[in-house]
Amino acid sequence: MNIRPNIATGHSVCPHDCPSTCALDVEVLDAHTIGRVRGAKDQTYTAGVICEKVARYAERVHHPDRLTKALKRKGAKGSGDWQEISYEDALDEVAEQFLKAEAAYGAETIWPYFYAGTMGLVMRDGIHRLIHAKKYTRLYDSFCVTLAWPGYSVGTGRLYGPDPREMAVSDQVIIWGTNPVSTQVNVMTHAVKARKERGAKIIVVDVYETATMKQADIGLIIRPGTDAALACAVMHVLFRDDLADRGFMATHADCPEEFEAHLKDRTPEWAAALTGLEVSDVVELAHAIGKTPRTYLRMGYGFTRQRNGAVSMHAVTSIATVAGLWPNEGGGAFHTNGGIYRWNKSMIEGHDLKDPNVRYLDQSRIGPALMGDPQDIGEGPPVKAMIFQNTNPVSVAPEQDKVKQGFAREDLFTCVHEQFMTETAEMADIVLPATMFLEHDDLYQGGGHQYYGFGRKLIEAPGDCRSNHDVICGLAKRLGAEHPGFDMTPRELIDWTLVNSNKPGIEDLDKNNWIDCQPDFGTSHFIDGFGHKDGKYRFKPDWHSIRHRPDIGPLGPIDDMPAMPDHWDVIENADEQYPFRLATSPARGFLNSSFNETPTSVKREGRPELLIHPGDLAELGLSDGQEVCIGSPRGQVRVHAKAFDGLKRGVVISEGIWPNHAFADGKGINTLTGCDVPAPAGGGPFHDNKVWVKPVD
Repeated sequence: MNIRPNIATGHSVCPHDCPSTCALDVEVLDAHTIGRVRGAKDQTYTAGVICEKVARYAERVHHPDRLTKALKRKGAKGSGDWQEISYEDALDEVAEQFLKAEAAYGAETIWPYFYAGTMGLVMRDGIHRLIHAKKYTRLYDSFCVTLAWPGYSVGTGRLYGPDPREMAVSDQVIIWGTNPVSTQVNVMTHAVKARKERGAKIIVVDVYETATMKQADIGLIIRPGTDAALACAVMHVLFRDDLADRGFMATHADCPEEFEAHLKDRTPEWAAALTGLEVSDVVELAHAIGKTPRTYLRMGYGFTRQRNGAVSMHAVTSIATVAGLWPNEGGGAFHTNGGIYRWNKSMIEGHDLKDPNVRYLDQSRIGPALMGDPQDIGEGPPVKAMIFQNTNPVSVAPEQDKVKQGFAREDLFTCVHEQFMTETAEMADIVLPATMFLEHDDLYQGGGHQYYGFGRKLIEAPGDCRSNHDVICGLAKRLGAEHPGFDMTPRELIDWTLVNSNKPGIEDLDKNNWIDCQPDFGTSHFIDGFGHKDGKYRFKPDWHSIRHRPDIGPLGPIDDMPAMPDHWDVIENADEQYPFRLATSPARGFLNSSFNETPTSVKREGRPELLIHPGDLAELGLSDGQEVCIGSPRGQVRVHAKAFDGLKRGVVISEGIWPNHAFADGKGINTLTGCDVPAPAGGGPFHDNKVWVKPVD
């Protein structure tokens, strides 16, 4: 469908927490209104395709429930009793409370808390500048990447890989541990193109029959947390059946002979018992890889959200080295291109003011931290004041019961800068209305591709909404924080960042909309060696090298991690008391807790449900559609059961982060998830939960 004539088209970039970071063409109806949003056809990764959520973004920008006025709490926390105040008075109140807390307890008593509700470098990361200027407690961002990225880079030595567009020229695309139909649709654009034009096979490995698996030629459903076992057995067969590329490993790997010996007893039979697959499934997967040089392994984040997630990522990545896939166009293993951009963000983040002695607190452990857990607080001051941007921890953080207890503290002051009245905003003392991405300028990079792009301000914000940058600069002035970045506009910060990162300035980016910075073929495919000093891929990884922030406390049992790829049995296994394994997987209509206020997303998803095998339902004496209670060591949640045979017995799935009020008892799914700290660098093991399922009393 063509863009309607006589309507202006603005160019932007999707800001949401998704590796696709799509280039967008936006219908601008007038200075305050947008129409349809489409993928930019001229950007070769987006290729004109975006998800249905963003295509209907007008629903979100112009939603009647959007926050447009600053609010101050009148009644009890969470009561919903507010009074409107001016934005200036609201900022004055926040600054006054911060200065009061700092005078009593020191600067580290203030903990700015933020994440990836916007992925723009200015609006997401500018809060660091205030943190460093004031010596506030720093945030260790562990929700997403701290299990996945170490698992990839500990082997390759770099955080990039073969051009993702090469999926379109592959003979076989293996999508492992991700559901791109729901979470990054452009993966499917290129994989399906390979199938149409080259007859390529699409193979999907996941813990249930996702929408992506339904489009695959081969779907392999495994038990949660057993990905490394499958990967090791695949490599065992590659060695055993003379399908391993010994020549490639001789020049490009650290210890192939030792690794082959290590895998001798990691047989298909061994893996079948752990994963729930048939032995033939394992052998056929190995043969498909070993006989198809143009095999592209596209690994997601989902399978790393287990306590053994980093080990699993390393094991799956290692398949590409054993099979010698890396040198081939359309071959290799890819997780993210995050390492190609090499930004100098010192002006955005205020690196010149950084004090390495200031503590970190782990965002995944916000509940225990607010409750004063010594593991988090140690000898430091309690958290007495917070500001939140781009995240909704009262819904998305693990161990929700503790999170809610912490937010209910009367001695905790919180300011939430938000677009909607989220669960976190409901618990605030001050709520500030925020702009959306079409209402400010920003700079974006792709994780799932190789472009950085310019997100322009295309329309005016409603009411009193202000950008993250404006709020941080307004607070800095009131708090006495000084840095040149506080006196710059977003465009000036973008230009400074581009120029000081050895890239063309903002005029060039403004003209071109996006810039392709994929490294050359040899670099992307590690032809001349991997990123370690000796150029070798590491079958024997140095996990201690990943432990880059020891000042936040223990980061899991590193010394117990396997010396080589293996099934590491540290997951939360089912037992007699908790006989099921729960994964809290993404929903197609939501993105974390974003979009769960838009009508089409809510209509698509229906209601919170628990996918459970019909055999398990029958054994429990439950019926399809019946309301059930799920319990973990952390708490209990009520949802409706949905009979679903696309998973293993003993595994249950809950899709999407619904608002807490969508559940009968007001408790969201992250009531069940844990916030312990997996090795080697922490991270949220959101899909790694043992639970029981019972009828509602």
